[in-house]
Amino acid sequence: MFALSAAARSAQARDREMVAPVSSPGPRTDRTWMVALAASFWGLSALWRDPLARELPSLAIVFWEHVLLVVLVSPWLVPAVRRVLAASWRTQLSVLVIGAGSSALATVLFTAAFRLGDPITPQVLQKLQPLVAVALAALLLGERVRPRFLLFLLPALAGAWLLAFADPLGVSVASAQAALLAVGAATLWAAGTVLGRLASAELRFRDLVALRFAVGLAALGVLAAATSTPLAVPWSAAPPIAALALLPGLAAMVLYYLALGRTPASRATLAELAFPLTAALVGVVVLGARPTGTQWLGMALVLASVVALSLHERRAAVPAVAAPGPARGHLAGTTR
Repeated sequence: MFALSAAARSAQARDREMVAPVSSPGPRTDRTWMVALAASFWGLSALWRDPLARELPSLAIVFWEHVLLVVLVSPWLVPAVRRVLAASWRTQLSVLVIGAGSSALATVLFTAAFRLGDPITPQVLQKLQPLVAVALAALLLGERVRPRFLLFLLPALAGAWLLAFADPLGVSVASAQAALLAVGAATLWAAGTVLGRLASAELRFRDLVALRFAVGLAALGVLAAATSTPLAVPWSAAPPIAALALLPGLAAMVLYYLALGRTPASRATLAELAFPLTAALVGVVVLGARPTGTQWLGMALVLASVVALSLHERRAAVPAVAAPGPARGHLAGTTR
């Protein structure tokens, strides 16, 4: 979803790596309920994004989301710009990719997936973010992926296939396009997670948030001009766009990061199941989606694979991914 967000990992908002969770919070400080509430806000996205995507250009919807978010985080923007200008070129490049790719383009792809597909599949496919982030971390950060990682990857890929297509043996062009758009968004959000880890060495969380939205807004403006996409939207679209920015966007992000520092990663991952479950409930009850039996099976496989990976990395003496320091705690979740 919206930029908040994987292996922190999305989305959308949906970068967990910027805040390291405490390993053993006491019962009075545990904030698992806040993770579940934030994930529920992500799951509500289809209430507004699905109808908007069927009436307006995806680029215009995401552009105005970013306008509102930049206004909301504007007090953080000037200090953030000063810090990024004083940072290394690697951090500056990471911020550009996070803003233009993980915030702007990923959200456009995610929104476009609703136009071609159902209101449930694009959201549940975002749970592939941890697996994508692990692969990217191996490429970009030198983290070592052990063969046992395939035990989690292969069932998740099979589940994603079953979930994406109502008839897994008869794939239509439209359904394939919707699935590719959703997976493309998940990949870009996962890249934002990995690059956010790089940038967080020199930038604070609030800097990354402000720069993410500001760079994303600039990228959306350039993309709209290059593609001659009209950005005008009717006033009737203002309330749902504001709802997207405020609930699945900013509110979910704030709750998520406030909670994550006092919630063990394994518990947070279970709480994040509120995201696909809320999305499925909204899709079936409100938007009239009717997933097939194989799609429900695919959803179960994706979620089970991600949860199993999180629990394994948290508890196993030999993890599937050799990640340094607190990174092991970030191999599950949704970053947006």
